Amino acid sequence: MTHLKTKHRLATDKAMLWMVCLFAALTAVPLLAILGEVLLRGYDQLSWSFFTEPTPTAYRAMKAIEAGDPIPGGIANGIIGTMIMLGMAAIVAVPTGILCGAFLAENPKRRFSQTVSYLTDLLQGTPSVIIGIVTYVWIVVPMRGYSAIAGSVALFIMMLPLVIRSTEETLKILPTSLKEAGLALGSNRARVMLKVQLPAAFGGIFTGVLLAISRVIGETAPLMFTALGCSFIRFAIDKPISAVPLLIWEFFNDPNLQELIWGASLFLLLFVLILNLTAKYLAKKWNQ
Repeated sequence: MTHLKTKHRLATDKAMLWMVCLFAALTAVPLLAILGEVLLRGYDQLSWSFFTEPTPTAYRAMKAIEAGDPIPGGIANGIIGTMIMLGMAAIVAVPTGILCGAFLAENPKRRFSQTVSYLTDLLQGTPSVIIGIVTYVWIVVPMRGYSAIAGSVALFIMMLPLVIRSTEETLKILPTSLKEAGLALGSNRARVMLKVQLPAAFGGIFTGVLLAISRVIGETAPLMFTALGCSFIRFAIDKPISAVPLLIWEFFNDPNLQELIWGASLFLLLFVLILNLTAKYLAKKWNQ
């Protein structure tokens, strides 16, 4: 009887293992299909000129198509615009989010902390298009024009709750002995947080920052209401500026430029993939 029960348990265990593997494989199918499609259609567009030249005009693209030549130009204006807005957003979102997350981790039972935590969750779940509309009212209308500043504000609002939550959760899993040791040596709570706890949590916090960047880099809707787009390379932050997601949307709406969708999509996909792999590597190394 015992032998039969053991065989039954082993058979059940094996069946469940195969079922989990099957569902895991089914989950990976859409991802692999997307990666394969973008890679097959976009890899031959990747070249030096694709990354260093601005978007071609519809007329130039049409003439190249009629002559049977590759579409000239690239996405340099979108890459530069994306980096400018991401950099401006990160400069404000990272320190603000880290300090706010540290406050929430240090004072979890205060009414103010609970309110901020609730608002953080609410902001994290807010649709990006609503953030774009609100930023349009707050920044674009008073400035009387679209700009990289407005685009960076929209990205900052989207990045902030992710940085706050990753900082808070990372600090919560630190050993309490670190804080107790710092306080026992005579340091105050602020100094212990800045000199002991935050450096110890650096790996987890940096991982959260990378994930926040990869989350917002592909957003299109808020940038349509704030940055608008630009067909040439621009470094001015008070003028309309382009971004890779905006270029993908513009290529989709122009029949002469639709072939460039795949190269731009592949660049964006690879960039996000590299950020996510880096974040996972750092998280694994930090946990070790």
